[in-house]
Amino acid sequence: MENFRRSSRPKENNEFVFGIRAVIEAIKAGKDIESIYIQRGLTGDIIPELKGLLKTIDVPVHNVPVEKLNRMTLKNHQGVIAVISAITFQKIEDIIPAIYEKGETPLVLILDGITDVRNMGAIARTAACTGVHAIIVPTKNSAQINADAIKTSAGALFTIPVCRHENLHKTALFLQECGLQIVACTEKTSDLIYAPDYTVPTAIVMGAEDEGISNEIMRMANHLAKIPMFGEIGSLNVSVSTGVILYEAIRQRTNG
Repeated sequence: MENFRRSSRPKENNEFVFGIRAVIEAIKAGKDIESIYIQRGLTGDIIPELKGLLKTIDVPVHNVPVEKLNRMTLKNHQGVIAVISAITFQKIEDIIPAIYEKGETPLVLILDGITDVRNMGAIARTAACTGVHAIIVPTKNSAQINADAIKTSAGALFTIPVCRHENLHKTALFLQECGLQIVACTEKTSDLIYAPDYTVPTAIVMGAEDEGISNEIMRMANHLAKIPMFGEIGSLNVSVSTGVILYEAIRQRTNG
């Protein structure tokens, strides 16, 4: 899978670009931006240009008080700071055809609302070890891929493609159109993770520990599957749960 991993090259972790014109030029240059912070109530002649550009990219935008920006940098930020991503985000629309062209069976991971950076890193590490072709995350309500996430991943976030999409439901529908089944890992079912056939093209969905998988994804999933639990503790950490279901997929794929 080297051909779709080379573009995720290490960058200097989470560089800042600050200043209105500098951020505008970063967007126009196609920089991979993790998030943008804008001072509340900011006005100026080129603010409309900035806001127009923001509508064309899938990047989280946070309207924050000036004190937040001052804590991020002591330099003249002019009310706007962009955090440059440590990785290059990719598009699942480009990756799926490449997987099929190589004669491989897609195995994709969708992370729905997982915001803890260490969980993100741990999941990426397991995903890389199990041959997952790509990780898909939402533009909003997702963990930042920062130094902590990269460290926890043991560098896996530099090797496995990460795809950021604004609407996970539409992305999941696209995957189904490409022949992938959607398996939602959830406690809201009686079916265990051993029931689905993971030897076919598969996207596994993992949800946030507090809210779980969104109802939209749950309704359109081909399979709901839960991890069997015993004892007094009723749930696993999401990164551990991801490892459990991924290794069931690998067990099936390696056993034929």
